Amino acid sequence: MKARVSRRLLPPAFCLLLFSQAAAAVTASFTPQQPAVGDKITLRFDRAPVVLDRGEFELVEQTRERIVIRTFSPKPLVLSGNAGGVAFQGLTIPMKSVLLPNDDLKPAPLVPPRADAEPMLPQIAIAATALLAFVSWLALWLRARALRRSQFVAPPITPQALFRERVSAMRGTKAWGPLADALRAYLDATTMLSADLTTTELLALTPDPVIARILRQGDLAKFSPWGAAAEINFDDAVERALAMAPERDEERAA
Repeated sequence: MKARVSRRLLPPAFCLLLFSQAAAAVTASFTPQQPAVGDKITLRFDRAPVVLDRGEFELVEQTRERIVIRTFSPKPLVLSGNAGGVAFQGLTIPMKSVLLPNDDLKPAPLVPPRADAEPMLPQIAIAATALLAFVSWLALWLRARALRRSQFVAPPITPQALFRERVSAMRGTKAWGPLADALRAYLDATTMLSADLTTTELLALTPDPVIARILRQGDLAKFSPWGAAAEINFDDAVERALAMAPERDEERAA
């Protein structure tokens, strides 16, 4: 003979199930109060261990006095089982559907995927790098251009011009030694007469009286304790030496 099942609701989120069998009763509570389809439902019993009969639910977690389940059926969930050796049945949990009333169950139209906006940071970094490279190149180009403008390349000076410059600066000095050295360097650059030849060797190759006078006076100025002969006009020797290296037309134009 089966005992009568007495069932009443306690305050929110609680359900009281009484099963009278040999003066035994099982009390259970569940949360949330109005679970929706797919929600996790936590059941607590006053007896342990608890074993639920198979039904339309999924067991998520279980301890001695607590069971977590969920169901995907929109109808009320009716549970039965055994708690602490006492069988129970008729524990009903109302389920709330996630569907709208009178839902025709037609899927919503697909929305075309929206392309994500490209991040601007890489583009900004590339543009900044390109701008920096251009500015660096422009600065180097301007600097090289300024250096080219500032550099003055002097035209090569001819042996005649160099000789005239050195000798012209000796006017009025009676510097027979430097005049002889300048003449030797000029002859070495313009003829086959080496500057390493002695005065005697050089005059043996060229009997020019102007060259002989300047070289001998130079030797007296450098080696004689009495120096060069004072009666010989130094400035006249300078002019005669300059006549040996006449100024060219392009030198006059410069």
